[in-house]
Formats: sequence, structure tokens, C-alpha cells
Amino acid sequence: MKSRPDVRGGGSTGSALRIIVLVLVFAFVSLAAGAGAQPAVPARSPGALTLDALHEEALAADPRVAQLQLEAARTELRLRSIAVERRPSFRIDAMGQYQSDVPTPPSPLPGGQPLWAPPHQTLDGSLRIEQPLVSPSIAPRLAVERAALAESQARVRTVVFGRRQEVNEAFFAAALLQERTGALRATITVLDDLLEDAAVRVRERTALPSEAAGIEAVLLERRRDLAALAADRRAALARLSELTTRTLGEGTELQLPDLGEVVLRARGERATLRARPEFDQFGRIRERLDEQRLAALAQERPRVSAFGRVGYGKPGLNFIANEFDTYWTAGIQVQWTPWTWGTADREQAALALQQRIVDADEGAFRSGLERAVQDDLAALDRLEVTATLDDQIVALRETVDRETRLRFDERVASAAQYLDQSTDLLDARLARASHLVELARARARVLTTLGVEVR
Repeated sequence: MKSRPDVRGGGSTGSALRIIVLVLVFAFVSLAAGAGAQPAVPARSPGALTLDALHEEALAADPRVAQLQLEAARTELRLRSIAVERRPSFRIDAMGQYQSDVPTPPSPLPGGQPLWAPPHQTLDGSLRIEQPLVSPSIAPRLAVERAALAESQARVRTVVFGRRQEVNEAFFAAALLQERTGALRATITVLDDLLEDAAVRVRERTALPSEAAGIEAVLLERRRDLAALAADRRAALARLSELTTRTLGEGTELQLPDLGEVVLRARGERATLRARPEFDQFGRIRERLDEQRLAALAQERPRVSAFGRVGYGKPGLNFIANEFDTYWTAGIQVQWTPWTWGTADREQAALALQQRIVDADEGAFRSGLERAVQDDLAALDRLEVTATLDDQIVALRETVDRETRLRFDERVASAAQYLDQSTDLLDARLARASHLVELARARARVLTTLGVEVR
């Protein structure tokens, strides 16, 4: 690297003028660029991971998702058990008994002998077939099971939805460390160049060794900070990997989502927004209660069925015969319980009360969402202003840093002075990175709270 001449005497005045001109130019450009700036999401490579993709992977990897299929399989078995009640039922009866007394017929025969003598011992075996003709309760019971399945699956989706917030926390923790790492690496690159310049000056005996030593000490501190950030980021990525079952290494790059427009729309529609899975669960509970009400009413309606019976016994239908015989009977039967002592009315009243409980739970849930969103929106407004100001602060700090570096190169400013300015610039960049990630996190939290997809 070429050495720079020592500037003395009249050259100092020319250098000072050049520095003043450069400072004015840098300041004008920086302020013009930051005047109308909005907080922007840092550009990332096409291979960077997005939050919405990680959401999908985390939800798919949740073991509780398997409950959806398990609930469906269980309900299918129950539906089949109820549906077979429409088919004929078969029942086999067998009985053997001995009676201590039997009916005694008149005794018209001489000597008082009866015309016949019924047996004291009877044996009977029969097959009864019953075919439902009118069964009002089957269809409502099937509807209750389907409604219960929809409610169970909605409950599972509600539980699994909480995984999104876990992904948010791990994602933005890793993203914050990623942005801070980027700012720190930029500073380390500058300090490496500065240390090289200082080493040249020390060799040329135009600077004291302490100047290079001071730069090297700060450089080591920054590298120490970078190592700490790398360790923390590995831990955050490990949590994210556990949630998504995706292998995430140190080179994994995360893309901060740009959610400004989505949040703006959701903010205006939040009074009528019902995107949270809990609202679907409340609706499914109401559907199940309605089906249960109809099923309870159907239990009071008459049931009609046809039946037939074939058998073999001693005696058969001819009870006066004392021998084995076959027989059969057939007919139609009606079953109806017109009086249940108010059981049906009480069941309807209990279901109506359960409906009111669901309404109260939904109202409380909606109020809780509104309170949570209000806090998040207040934080979001603050961070949007802060992020915009951070851009201007960083632009000004960069201007001062460049001016100080020029002065250092011209040997007007010392290394200590430049290190002070470099530290201020690093602090400004770290603050901007933190606020940008916090802003994205606040937006994602608002959308997650409202149940809107983060895309």
C-alpha cells in the first residue's frame, strides 16, 4: 500500500478546504436521501428463507396435525355404527323352562280326564328379524357426529395456530442477530483497512505504535462481539429448526417480510375480521348445538318397524300340543313415548344456555384481541417513526464517518478520533437494524393476532 505524504505548512489550508467541501457535499446528499425516506426491508438473495414458508413448514411438522385425520377416522366409525341401524337386525333367542303349573282345560271325559294336558316343560328357539321403516333419530344423530367432527378439527387448528407465534419469535430473534452481524462485519472491514494504514504509518515512523494498537484492540473487540452474535444466532436457528424440522446452518439467510400494506388493510378491517381459527371453532360449536337440538326433538317422534320371527319349540304356537313344532310370526310395530316428564324441554333449555355461553366466550375473545391489537398498533406506530429517523441518523453518521476518515487520511485527525466516530456509526447501524426487525416483528405479531396470513 502506498504511503501518504505528511502534510505540513500551507498544504494544511488546502486540505482543510477540500475537507470542508466534501463534508458539505456528503451532508447535502445524505439529508436529501433521508428526507422522504421510509423504513425499508433490506434486500436479500433469492434463496433467503421467508417467514410464511417457515410458518407452513412448522404447522405441517406439528405432531398435533395428525389429530385431524385421527378425528376423521374415529367419526367415520361412529357414522357407520349409526348408519347400520337402518339395516335389518337379527336376534336369536333360546329358552328352556319348567312350569310348576299349567292351564287346566275342562274335564268332559269320563273319569274327569281333561281333553289335553299342556306340558310343564317347554323348550323354544327362535330367530327375530326387525327392519326399521321410520326412524327419525338416525339422520339427526349422523348430523351431530359430523358437526362434532368439524368442531374437533377446528379445535385442533386453533391449538396448532399458536405455533405461528413461536415461529415468529425464533425467526425474528435470528433475523435481528443477522442484521446486527451484517452491521458489525461492515465495521470490521473498515477497521481492517484502517489498521493496515496505521501499520504503514508506524513503519514509516509517521505515527506512534499506540495508534495501531488502539485500532487493533477495537478490532479485536468487534470480532469478539461477532463471535458472540454468531453463537446466539446458532441457538436461535436451532430453535427455528426444531419448530420446522428443517436443517438450518450458520449460512442460512432470512428475509424480513414487507408487511406494511397487509397490516394497513388488516388494521382497517379488524372490527369485522374473523380470520382467527377460534372464530371458526365458535361457529362449529353452534352448529353442533343446533344439530343436538334437532336430534333431541327427533327422539320424541314415533318409530315404526317391521318384524318377523321363526322358531322351533315344544310346544310351538299351538300351546296345547306336547310335541316339537316350527312356527313363524310377522307384523309391524310402533314405538312412541309421548310423555317424558319434561325431559325434552329441559334438554332444549340446557342447549340454549350452552349457546349463550358460547356467545359470551366469543365476545370475551374478541375483546381480548382488540386489547392486544391496540398495544401492538401503538408499538407499531412508534417503530415506524423510529425506523424512518434511524435512516436519517445513519446517513448523518456516515457523513461524519467519511469526513473523519478523510481527516485521518490527511493526518489531521487521530485514530482515536476516528474510532470514536466509527463506534457512533456502528451504534447507529445497530439501532437501525434492531428497530427494523422490531418493526417487522410488530407487524407480524399484529397479523398473527388477527389471524391474517403473513406473506
